[in-house]
Amino acid sequence: MTDPNGRPIVAELGRPETAEETWARKDAARTARRQHQTAFNLVIALIASLGIVLFLVAVVVRPDTTVDRTVDYQQIAAKANVDDVTLVAPPLPDGYSANRADFASKTTDGVDVWTVGFVTPDKQYLGVQQGIDANASWVSNQLDQRPSTGDRTIGDTEWTVYDRRAEGTDAGNHAYSLVSTFGKNTIVLSGTADDKAFRTVATAVSRELSE
Repeated sequence: MTDPNGRPIVAELGRPETAEETWARKDAARTARRQHQTAFNLVIALIASLGIVLFLVAVVVRPDTTVDRTVDYQQIAAKANVDDVTLVAPPLPDGYSANRADFASKTTDGVDVWTVGFVTPDKQYLGVQQGIDANASWVSNQLDQRPSTGDRTIGDTEWTVYDRRAEGTDAGNHAYSLVSTFGKNTIVLSGTADDKAFRTVATAVSRELSE
């Protein structure tokens, strides 16, 4: 329907639009389209961001508290250039593996230190530290300055015990420790392993350093 001048009549108005009304209507339509496009773009951006996050979670290697690797601690000990000292690297039963083995010369306490980190058959940690000509300060630092809680004899060797298992996870890898001296070598065993594992490693270490 049109007016006598041929202009379309708007049903809601009952007459043709004025120029101002036409502009306002078109401007409102343009605004609505922009708002719709903005919302659509936001949704697309969120979907793309989520896709990137999922991709990174799937493919990026994340650190873990358990280091899943195996090192040949006996070979590393044999190749270490250390004069007149036997670096402890005893054979252990099946199920034990080492995920760390290194020698540090003159640490902050002025002590040469050989370290081996063992994973027990039940996936617990048991570390061996061998301080060469170790001083009291070095020993204390390895045990977080904690006092001993007793003594324990394994085979023919007496060990000083540092038992912090009652502290739970707060003790970390120092939940239980054994310390003994063999000549110029001070051995510190520490970890979360059970008594059986400590007895196995302590016996093997004593046997090697007593030969």
